[in-house]
Amino acid sequence: RAAPPERRRRVAPLAAAPPARAGDEPLLRGIFEIGKRSCDVVLSARRLRWSPILPESPTGDSSVALQAQEEIIEMKDVFSVKLKRRRCAGQKKGGTLLGITIFKCLNKEENKLTDCAIHLNNLSEDHCQSWFRHLKEILNGFQNRPKSLKVFVNPNSHKREATHIYYEKVAPLFKLADIKTDVTVTEYEGHALSVLRECDLQAFDGVVCVGGDGSVSEVAHGLLLRAQIDAGKDTHCVSKPVRAPVPLGVIPAGTTNILAHTLYGIKHAVTATLHIVMGHVQAVDVCTFSTPSKLLRFGFSAMLGFGARTLALAERHRWMPSSQRKDFAFIRTLADLKPEECELSFLPLQIPQEEAHEKDRKKKEKTQKGSKDQWQKIQGHFLNVSIMAIPCLCSMAPRGLAPNTRLNNGSMALIVVQNTSRTEFIKHLKRYTSVKNQFNFSFVETYTVREVKVQPRLKSGPDAKENVCLNAEGNYPWNIDGDLMKEASEVHVRVHPQLIDLYGVNTDDLESSQATCNCI
Repeated sequence: RAAPPERRRRVAPLAAAPPARAGDEPLLRGIFEIGKRSCDVVLSARRLRWSPILPESPTGDSSVALQAQEEIIEMKDVFSVKLKRRRCAGQKKGGTLLGITIFKCLNKEENKLTDCAIHLNNLSEDHCQSWFRHLKEILNGFQNRPKSLKVFVNPNSHKREATHIYYEKVAPLFKLADIKTDVTVTEYEGHALSVLRECDLQAFDGVVCVGGDGSVSEVAHGLLLRAQIDAGKDTHCVSKPVRAPVPLGVIPAGTTNILAHTLYGIKHAVTATLHIVMGHVQAVDVCTFSTPSKLLRFGFSAMLGFGARTLALAERHRWMPSSQRKDFAFIRTLADLKPEECELSFLPLQIPQEEAHEKDRKKKEKTQKGSKDQWQKIQGHFLNVSIMAIPCLCSMAPRGLAPNTRLNNGSMALIVVQNTSRTEFIKHLKRYTSVKNQFNFSFVETYTVREVKVQPRLKSGPDAKENVCLNAEGNYPWNIDGDLMKEASEVHVRVHPQLIDLYGVNTDDLESSQATCNCI
């Protein structure tokens, strides 16, 4: 038999591309085996693309060659590159070179992120080393990505699972991304705050907290307090605070995880970790809570009344399992529903009238009348008062406790729930779990403000003994970011635009990028 004609292999033509933009010029071109197929691979500063090398037709007619689909990885989605080697049992270094492995961040459903590996196989040491160096140089060019992190882990948060979450899910990704970490497992309340006062923050690119809302609030407060100390400011009176020196990352390991839900749109440790690894940074507004004589703390949101009573009762029953404690405190506080008498003074934010909701159009006309610095005042009996600089999303309030505010629009939502029946108040609470407007009640008032002053009216005599909101010293509890704070005097709340950078992206940005994600 005559020998069959020699089959030649041809490189499938790469898809036609628009005129090259900056960063699209090829840096390297070579052959790797990807998914058991030999591929022609091209690297530029912006992307890595490849197309299979296909055999020509036996007749030699190249026009009938199958068209191969080009595949692309955007370099901005790559967070690690490693040399792939085969090693013997017990061997820690060296080994037979097999190629290069690229680790990519993928967008999945419901704002979830995950990682995947793409293997570029080639046995040539020189070839792989050249590609490895170029890939590392590109990754090192992404300026926001951290190289060193200070990590705080609260082992007592929620079901005591923070330590497991960090070492099983978070630490491996940090190691894969070549991020150095210095870990402190907190031993008592205020431990992170004391460490932040003393540690050398210049040695780190960011700070990470693994825990619940209270732990995150403590670390955020410590970061900002340290910034004021380093700037030489009086920490007892901070009217114009300076920004935090490094970004803060939040790994959800608590019960409610409001800040994590607001940043990532989901409670998912791997998603939170990948946002940190990728250097996704979001500037966020922060509030200062002060008395006339001192700064109490920095925070993102606060509640007085029902929200604070519930937390105070839960804290007194720490011996109960976390889920039971939360439900018990909620039901018990609802059964003993009582209003708080206080006076609220607030400085409205000037907003375009056409953006006002139809329901409170007349109210905004009233509050915005006169000078822009004119304080407004309301007083009475309130079941709950919420002051929030962020939307405060969580699983129980998917639209947020304050859905009309944003992470960095320089304003706070003041939500006042007037005294009403328990039945009507429950209807209001149920609205948070649905898509209906939770503020569409006659006893609920909302304001967009820059500053708020809250002056509780302390009760005396028999009423003081019956009021479970007051502690032994006659102080009202405040729920600040899931952390309990007791204060008897007037509390002044100010919002400070974009005072801290948090690792994460706005949930609106996550959802808009969902349609364009490229899954390999």
